[in-house]
Parts: sequence; C-alpha cells; structure tokens
Amino acid sequence: MNNESQISRKEFLAQAALLGAATIISPIVSQASGLFQVGKKTRIGLIGCGSVSTQYLPHLSKSPFVELVSTCDIIPERAVKAASQYSIPNNYPSIERMLAGAPFDLLVNLTNMQEHGRLNKLALEAGKHVWSEKPMATTYKEGKELLELAKRKGIRIWGAPAVVNSPQFAFMAKAINEGKLGRVAAAHAHYGHLGPEWSAFFYEKNGGSMPDLAVYNIASLTGLLGPVKSVVAMLNIITPTRVVENRPTPIKVEEEDNSMILMEHTSGALSHVQSGFNYFDPYGHEGKGQDKPTISIWGKEGNMHLIGYDWKPFGVDMATKGNEETERYATEPGTYVWQEGASVISESLVTGVEPLIAAEHSLHVLEIIEAARSSQATGRRITLQSVFKWPVVK
Repeated sequence: MNNESQISRKEFLAQAALLGAATIISPIVSQASGLFQVGKKTRIGLIGCGSVSTQYLPHLSKSPFVELVSTCDIIPERAVKAASQYSIPNNYPSIERMLAGAPFDLLVNLTNMQEHGRLNKLALEAGKHVWSEKPMATTYKEGKELLELAKRKGIRIWGAPAVVNSPQFAFMAKAINEGKLGRVAAAHAHYGHLGPEWSAFFYEKNGGSMPDLAVYNIASLTGLLGPVKSVVAMLNIITPTRVVENRPTPIKVEEEDNSMILMEHTSGALSHVQSGFNYFDPYGHEGKGQDKPTISIWGKEGNMHLIGYDWKPFGVDMATKGNEETERYATEPGTYVWQEGASVISESLVTGVEPLIAAEHSLHVLEIIEAARSSQATGRRITLQSVFKWPVVK
C-alpha cells in the first residue's frame, strides 16, 4: 500500500466511530511509524489442515476481521478439502508454493509441533506475521531467534495457547493483583488424558505431553503468578509403545508421556504442574462435563480454584478471610474459546489494540519445558533466563 493510505491513530478512531462495524481496515500496524493503513481485513494463509484446523477454520470463517486466502498441507487433498469446505480461493501443497502464491498477511501454523520453528522462520523471512500453535519453536534458542527475526523485519509473531484471554483468567488475575488472597504461596495445576491416537508426532522426538498439554497450565500459572526463575522436574515414559492412526505398526515413544514440574516464581510462590498421556479422563478431548478444579492457588488470606480446564473454563471458586464460605464467580461464558488465538491476533492487527497474548510469554513457557527436560536429564534445579511483561491483566 502507498503512503497516501496512512492515517493517524486519532483519525482512524474518529473514522471508525463514524463508519461503524462496516468499516474494513488493513491488518498492518507499522512498528516503525505506529500508523494505520486503510485497506482490507487480515488476510490469512493457514498451513496444516489436520485435526486442529477443524476447530480453527469454522471459528476464523466467522470473524469479521479475517479473510481466509489460502490453505496448505503436505497431504494436498486435505488442503483442497478444507479450501472447498470454507470457500477459500487458494490451496497449496507446500509452504514455499503458498508464500509465492496469493498474497496474505498472517500465517496460521497448525502443523506438527516439530515443524513449527522451521515453517515460522520461512514465513517471517517472507515478511508475514505469524500465529503459531504451541510451541512456536522446538527450543527456547530457536524461538528467541524467531522473535529477533520478526523485530528486524518489522513484523510480529505470537504463540498459543490463548488461555490468558478467558474471563476466568481475568477474574483470577485481578483477585491476586488486588490482594484478595494475600501473599500467594503455592499453586497446583493438572491436565491429562490417554493420549492422541491420530498422529505419531505427539510421541516422537520434540513431541511429548509437556508441549501438548502442560503448556496450557504453565501459561496460566506464569500468567497469574509471574515469571519463573527456576525449575525442578521429573519426567518418564509410562507407555513405551503406541498405536496411532497414521502409522501401520506400533511406534516407540521417544518423549515424556508423564511429567511433574515444580516452578519457583520470582514472587516467591511455588507452583506445580502435572500432565500426561496416561490419565483416565471421562471428559475427553472436548472437556465436556468437567466441573472440577484443575488449577488451585493458595495465599495467606484466601484460596481460589479454576473450575474446568483453563482452555475450557466454567467458573472460579474462591474463599477469603472476609468471606470464608466458598462462592463461585466468573460463570458467564463470554466469547472465549481455546482456538481463538488467530482471530484475536487478526483483530489486533486490524485495530492496533495490543493483545494479552505476548511472544515473550510464549517463549518463557517454552524455556520452562526445556528446563524441565534438562532437570530430568541432570537431576538438578535449572535456572531460567527469560522473562515477560507481567502482570498480564492489571
């Protein structure tokens, strides 16, 4: 777009107020100038048309801030099918073809987690913003390099999960920030099931239960209690072989399917996350009917418990010195869904309003996962280097 299409933030807000919801603006907020550019919605190229895309695509197709431009998958018929189902005009068999094809603004990366770093780098090098499913890279070093690359290119990268967006997270964060629990001492979170059966990558090198499951709880606890300064963990493999749909014979499990992570936050609080692929879970992958606490936080003057999973929360139970009888709060469902990250980012790119999700937070979570593996390998407490802007919700 040319410079004639640029307007100031004040002018943009004034025009938006006059034009209302019918106004369509472009997805680029210049990092250098801070100016808006008038144009179209956030144009999305989505890569990875497997199981996760069946949740993302219907959600994105309903967003007023999104234009779905392309699908891409190394199994071409999946890209074709997804494009046809959601009336997406382009589909490609490789990221190279997609990046050279129809223009788009934001790559939505839903591929196997082992491929995230490589594909995200290609997109950033091509000048695309990136929303990546978790984790955004295989290692903290690789993720940090991606963020530095994005900054050099004047573009942005973000990583799942989007748990900080829920109204229940906001309630818990504000309760802690306002001192309703007093000095927070400890927290516990858990998430597990019997393991995905549709793909081998969950069990292969750089897969595992931590980047698939624990990542949610780690993001929630660090978002609520602040950055972590050290980690101690014990990890192991309970089920050494698995049968999955995309392999003809049983596969060997190469990464943890059982994990216990103990985190020391800079605030002094200690928190614990347990996750695994060996948990009987009657609620299944959809979390239907889960009405028990999955995250608990204790302070000197109160305690608080998230009801439901942090990716599908239903309420918050809290008791304090001033109100010792436990009451349930934050029961309004709101609009939060776990797959909303890309639509939230699309809206942010359109409006210029900074999202709660931050790349630095995602990288901190990734470093915690890496530190847990290092702790298991060495038997030592591992000191972390990364931080992120906190509190997330003020």
